[in-house]
Amino acid sequence: MTRILDSIDNPARLRTLSPAQLAQLASEMRQEIIETVALRGGHLAPNLGTVELTLALHIAFDTPTDRLVWDIGHQAYPHKLVTGRLDRFRTIKQLGGLSGYLRRDESEYDTFGASHASTSISAALGMAAARDLKGERHKVVAIIGDGALTGGMALEAINNAGALKKDLIIVLNDNDKSISDNVGALHAYLGKLRADPHYRHLRDGVMNALGHVPGGALAKSMANRSIRSAKEFVLPSRSGVVFEELGFTFLGPFDGHDTQQLVEVFKRAKELDGPIMIQVLTQKGRGCEFAETDPTKYHGPGAYDPATGEMKKKVGEPPKYQDVFGDALVELARRDKSIVGITAAMAEGTSLNKLQRALPDRCFDVGIAEQHAVTFAAGLAAEGMRPVAAIYSTFMQRAFDQVIHDVCVQNLHVVFPMDRAGLVGEDGHTQQGVFDIAFMRVIPNMTVMAPKDENELRHMLYTALYLDGPVALRYPRGSGTGAPLDAEFHALPVGKAELLTAEDEIEHAECAVLGYGNMVAPALQAARELAAEDGIRTVAVNARWAKPLDEELILRLARATGCIVTVEDGQVSGGFGSAVGELLHAHGLHDVKLRIIGLPDLFVEHGAPAILHELYGLTTGHVKDVVRGLLRPGAHSAAYPVNRAAESAR
Repeated sequence: MTRILDSIDNPARLRTLSPAQLAQLASEMRQEIIETVALRGGHLAPNLGTVELTLALHIAFDTPTDRLVWDIGHQAYPHKLVTGRLDRFRTIKQLGGLSGYLRRDESEYDTFGASHASTSISAALGMAAARDLKGERHKVVAIIGDGALTGGMALEAINNAGALKKDLIIVLNDNDKSISDNVGALHAYLGKLRADPHYRHLRDGVMNALGHVPGGALAKSMANRSIRSAKEFVLPSRSGVVFEELGFTFLGPFDGHDTQQLVEVFKRAKELDGPIMIQVLTQKGRGCEFAETDPTKYHGPGAYDPATGEMKKKVGEPPKYQDVFGDALVELARRDKSIVGITAAMAEGTSLNKLQRALPDRCFDVGIAEQHAVTFAAGLAAEGMRPVAAIYSTFMQRAFDQVIHDVCVQNLHVVFPMDRAGLVGEDGHTQQGVFDIAFMRVIPNMTVMAPKDENELRHMLYTALYLDGPVALRYPRGSGTGAPLDAEFHALPVGKAELLTAEDEIEHAECAVLGYGNMVAPALQAARELAAEDGIRTVAVNARWAKPLDEELILRLARATGCIVTVEDGQVSGGFGSAVGELLHAHGLHDVKLRIIGLPDLFVEHGAPAILHELYGLTTGHVKDVVRGLLRPGAHSAAYPVNRAAESAR
């Protein structure tokens, strides 16, 4: 049987379909998403919830002339399916395939690139202002989830939009979820609008009135009066008709899975002036039983059986770094009542949900609000608590100013565990955690560390909790190395690296390879294989600290060998290797051969982590090639052309 989906090569085709055909198309789109995500993982539940919403938007608005600005990409798979990308959809998140997020260079329908939450209203407002300056008349629509409204940037944009009075439509996709459960006062406020039967009844009356009154000033005036009176009936003005008081016309809530009703709502909204907010209620995981049952688990799952939802896991796989961190934090928090955890809507992703369950009064989920999370932690630290603000590396970028001014300027003791550090793989260029070494290292008072394996992670967390001042602790996504976990914690000496080869080999070595964090394993393996294959004596070091460096050991190795190679899964500019280069320069060791293996000055695309590590030379083989090239000129292969741009030489 031919699918309707196969005939949709652009959104204009949607406007020719009957209601029955649109319902069938919605079902086909859901099945395509379920089967595609099952292959290699991706964002499932949030995309299943936006199918009808996507269809209604593309039917009611003249895209791409009218601009749809999606907040993050978690809800935009259906958008990709109806905008000419079906033939490439099963390449999503693969190297060279479709991005899992929105990209201006991928399609003219992706009007603004996005992956981090809370950006769409700001971008859409900017587009609306540009439209008016150019004398154009198209519509601009921001589609944002209710969880993203906890982000300060979204609220700042709403405040500005209400003041500017630009024609702007905001569609609030309210599925009662972020990745974790939504939290906060605004979430509770929206819940009142979702649940009140009087408001729903009056909402239907408003839309019936809009449907029967001709366009123009009378319809607009009646809409404004009717909508305001409806909300004031439920929420009197003194108790806070929040969006209306900020200058918006508020419509909703509406059933986000009723395509026909949504089309009519959007068409009527196009006739109104000024900023408009439309609340639509959707179900995360819609149409897939296992995703509906557990939308958090299936928000962004790995590969699974599309029929049952059973996750595909490797037998005997070591525990994930995040789980080792979560278990260690619970263990330490039980011993020390001053330890508290903070997450920005990522309790499951960071494994802080373990602390939530064990000690709920000492774990705080602040919503999608990284800036607030950091300063909230600073307040806790100012009163003598030991806050642990666990935030993904890529999301920590959003709170850089707060880390500097609110934590480091005051030298407050806040621990920043940064999960998903390094190359995270298929999520792509906006999610790679490759900048944290550089941006944390440059801040005065900050200590920066990374473990070589999951056992060392436990000891680093313990060490970090009892240091003075702010501490950044980075570790990679996914499973550990399989290192056995020590029963007891112990503190690591600050600023002291771990020599992985025998002490007496230093004086006879030709080169020292310094691995940082996730790159210690390939550094050590390279040293072993160079000795066995080429007779090149190489010292291997687990650097542990990017700040403070183990200056004594590094200078000793530099003087003894005259050759240093550093390896890190982060940006070369300003990273660990750069710190080593600065140290050598400061001590006048200009003749030491130095190579920094890391990531070049570009945004790393999406692809399987193993492929990306190979492509950018973060492998044992490439480390060996670099050492051979330094010590045996002509032996260095050209297997990693991309990464040569990332190697700094002296």
